[in-house]
Amino acid sequence: MKIVERIKEPIPKFFKILRSIGLVLMAISGAVVAAPIVLPVTVVTIAGYIAVAGGVISAVSQMTVVEENLNKPRDGD
Repeated sequence: MKIVERIKEPIPKFFKILRSIGLVLMAISGAVVAAPIVLPVTVVTIAGYIAVAGGVISAVSQMTVVEENLNKPRDGD
């Protein structure tokens, strides 16, 4: 299965939730990094790491697919 085909396939419910969590993490960290006030360097650094983690979670969750059961029934076949 190619990557484009995999992305177009339906996503399992659990991974839809994880994808949403990753997007929320990215949005929150983006808001912290782009804040108009001066924040401590540690806070901005942690927000950058959280943005990367959210991006990875979202990307991996988008790539998962529902695998079909390819096993044949055990009826002598």
